[in-house]
Amino acid sequence: MNAITRSQVYVLDQDEALDFYVGKLGLEVSTDQDLGFMRWLTVRVPGDPGREILLEKPGPPALDPATAEQVRELLTKGALGGYLFMTTDDAHRTYADLVAKGVDVTDEPTDRPYGIDFGIRDPFGNRIRVGQMH
Repeated sequence: MNAITRSQVYVLDQDEALDFYVGKLGLEVSTDQDLGFMRWLTVRVPGDPGREILLEKPGPPALDPATAEQVRELLTKGALGGYLFMTTDDAHRTYADLVAKGVDVTDEPTDRPYGIDFGIRDPFGNRIRVGQMH
Protein backbone atom coordinates (compact mmCIF):
# COMPACT_ATOMS: atom_id res chain seq x y z
CA MET A 1 0.00 0.00 0.00
CA ASN A 2 1.20 3.49 -0.72
CA ALA A 3 -1.68 5.94 -0.15
CA ILE A 4 -5.05 6.52 1.44
CA THR A 5 -7.24 7.90 -1.31
CA ARG A 6 -10.73 7.93 0.12
CA SER A 7 -12.47 8.18 3.47
CA GLN A 8 -16.18 7.85 4.11
CA VAL A 9 -18.76 9.38 6.44
CA TYR A 10 -22.46 8.66 6.59
CA VAL A 11 -24.87 11.51 5.88
CA LEU A 12 -28.66 11.49 5.93
CA ASP A 13 -29.09 13.97 3.07
CA GLN A 14 -26.45 14.31 0.38
CA ASP A 15 -27.65 17.73 -0.81
CA GLU A 16 -27.47 19.06 2.75
CA ALA A 17 -24.02 17.48 3.03
CA LEU A 18 -22.93 19.34 -0.12
CA ASP A 19 -24.16 22.61 1.35
CA PHE A 20 -22.07 21.98 4.45
CA TYR A 21 -18.87 20.49 3.01
CA VAL A 22 -18.73 22.70 -0.10
CA GLY A 23 -20.71 25.78 0.94
CA LYS A 24 -19.37 26.15 4.47
CA LEU A 25 -16.08 24.25 4.63
CA GLY A 26 -14.92 25.26 1.15
CA LEU A 27 -14.28 21.80 -0.23
CA GLU A 28 -15.09 21.02 -3.88
CA VAL A 29 -17.10 18.26 -5.50
CA SER A 30 -14.84 15.59 -6.90
CA THR A 31 -17.47 13.15 -8.17
CA ASP A 32 -21.26 13.32 -8.20
CA GLN A 33 -22.56 10.35 -10.13
CA ASP A 34 -25.79 8.38 -10.08
CA LEU A 35 -24.76 4.73 -10.15
CA GLY A 36 -28.37 3.54 -10.15
CA PHE A 37 -28.09 1.71 -6.85
CA MET A 38 -26.55 4.74 -5.09
CA ARG A 39 -25.31 8.29 -5.61
CA TRP A 40 -21.50 8.33 -5.52
CA LEU A 41 -20.72 11.74 -4.03
CA THR A 42 -17.19 12.70 -3.09
CA VAL A 43 -15.62 16.00 -2.04
CA ARG A 44 -12.01 17.06 -1.65
CA VAL A 45 -9.79 19.95 -0.70
CA PRO A 46 -9.48 22.13 -3.83
CA GLY A 47 -6.37 21.16 -5.77
CA ASP A 48 -5.88 17.82 -3.95
CA PRO A 49 -7.01 15.10 -6.36
CA GLY A 50 -5.39 12.34 -4.29
CA ARG A 51 -7.80 12.27 -1.34
CA GLU A 52 -11.59 12.34 -1.24
CA ILE A 53 -14.38 12.01 1.30
CA LEU A 54 -17.32 9.85 0.26
CA LEU A 55 -20.56 11.37 1.58
CA GLU A 56 -22.61 8.19 1.72
CA LYS A 57 -26.26 7.68 2.59
CA PRO A 58 -26.76 4.52 4.65
CA GLY A 59 -28.21 1.89 2.33
CA PRO A 60 -27.43 -0.54 -0.43
CA PRO A 61 -25.08 -1.89 -1.58
CA ALA A 62 -23.12 -1.67 1.69
CA LEU A 63 -26.08 -2.10 4.06
CA ASP A 64 -29.30 -4.07 3.89
CA PRO A 65 -32.50 -2.06 4.59
CA ALA A 66 -32.79 -3.06 8.26
CA THR A 67 -29.16 -2.23 9.02
CA ALA A 68 -29.41 1.05 7.08
CA GLU A 69 -32.37 2.04 9.25
CA GLN A 70 -30.38 1.28 12.40
CA VAL A 71 -27.49 3.39 11.13
CA ARG A 72 -29.88 6.29 10.33
CA GLU A 73 -31.35 6.05 13.85
CA LEU A 74 -27.89 6.10 15.45
CA LEU A 75 -26.82 9.06 13.29
CA THR A 76 -29.97 10.96 14.25
CA LYS A 77 -29.22 10.34 17.94
CA GLY A 78 -25.64 11.56 17.49
CA ALA A 79 -24.28 8.16 18.46
CA LEU A 80 -22.57 7.13 15.24
CA GLY A 81 -20.74 10.09 13.77
CA GLY A 82 -17.42 9.51 12.07
CA TYR A 83 -14.25 11.55 12.47
CA LEU A 84 -12.39 13.69 9.96
CA PHE A 85 -9.14 15.56 10.60
CA MET A 86 -8.28 18.62 8.52
CA THR A 87 -5.52 21.19 8.65
CA THR A 88 -5.43 24.94 8.12
CA ASP A 89 -2.73 27.60 7.96
CA ASP A 90 -4.57 29.84 10.45
CA ALA A 91 -6.79 28.13 13.03
CA HIS A 92 -8.14 31.38 14.52
CA ARG A 93 -9.12 32.82 11.12
CA THR A 94 -10.71 29.52 10.03
CA TYR A 95 -12.58 29.27 13.33
CA ALA A 96 -13.96 32.82 12.97
CA ASP A 97 -15.01 32.12 9.37
CA LEU A 98 -16.82 28.91 10.32
CA VAL A 99 -18.57 30.55 13.29
CA ALA A 100 -19.77 33.34 10.96
CA LYS A 101 -21.19 30.66 8.64
CA GLY A 102 -23.13 29.07 11.50
CA VAL A 103 -21.09 25.87 11.75
CA ASP A 104 -21.70 23.83 14.93
CA VAL A 105 -18.52 24.33 16.98
CA THR A 106 -17.78 21.74 19.67
CA ASP A 107 -14.74 23.50 21.15
CA GLU A 108 -12.76 26.67 20.53
CA PRO A 109 -9.17 26.91 19.26
CA THR A 110 -6.79 25.62 21.90
CA ASP A 111 -3.00 25.54 22.05
CA ARG A 112 -1.77 21.97 22.22
CA PRO A 113 1.70 20.39 22.02
CA TYR A 114 1.25 19.74 18.29
CA GLY A 115 -0.36 23.07 17.33
CA ILE A 116 -3.73 24.81 17.64
CA ASP A 117 -6.92 22.92 16.99
CA PHE A 118 -10.68 23.09 17.47
CA GLY A 119 -13.70 20.91 16.87
CA ILE A 120 -16.78 21.22 14.69
CA ARG A 121 -19.63 18.89 13.81
CA ASP A 122 -21.45 18.43 10.51
CA PRO A 123 -25.28 18.39 10.39
CA PHE A 124 -25.26 14.60 10.80
CA GLY A 125 -23.09 14.30 13.91
CA ASN A 126 -19.76 13.59 12.20
CA ARG A 127 -16.97 15.18 14.20
CA ILE A 128 -14.24 17.20 12.52
CA ARG A 129 -10.99 18.41 14.07
CA VAL A 130 -9.36 21.40 12.39
CA GLY A 131 -5.73 21.95 13.24
CA GLN A 132 -2.91 24.37 12.58
CA MET A 133 0.09 22.13 13.10
CA HIS A 134 3.57 23.27 14.19
